[in-house]
Amino acid sequence: WDVKLMAVKVLNSFGKGKMDNVANGIKYAADNAAKVINMSLGASIPCSQTQTTQDAISYAVGKGVTVVVAAGNSNTDASNFSPASCNGVVAVAATGPTDEKSYYSNYGSVVDVAAPGGDKNKCSDITVDKAPCLVHSTIPNNRYDFYQGTSMASPHVAGVAALLLAKNPALAP
Repeated sequence: WDVKLMAVKVLNSFGKGKMDNVANGIKYAADNAAKVINMSLGASIPCSQTQTTQDAISYAVGKGVTVVVAAGNSNTDASNFSPASCNGVVAVAATGPTDEKSYYSNYGSVVDVAAPGGDKNKCSDITVDKAPCLVHSTIPNNRYDFYQGTSMASPHVAGVAALLLAKNPALAP
């Protein structure tokens, strides 16, 4: 489908890091021909308090990059989270197996779209068949497991954006 992946590590092995590292990763991807950036991460501060992050996103969007981000998993207004509340991003909420908002998913006016993110509360017994309730994900050591979260939803949207751009490279963020 004429789509390539670029991995840019901005967090440590515990999933922790600084927004400055995230900003540097955004700029790196934009400077190295990324067309779509997915950020399955977030901080519980509004983007207005992370100017470095907003500047990096604006830089990437200015270079024609579509920036897709997770809305967050606190069942609250995503406008209090970064990068979900940054200008120029596509903020993604999570839905469960019947397309309803997942119980944990952030929401609000900054959310642009929702995608499958899983919802273990919608399964009567997830040990029997996790597939309808959670998202099959890669994990270290060439293994797979099931997860839920807006970090599982945003890659769906990033993938669709990449496929759209492969079909029509003239599309803009």
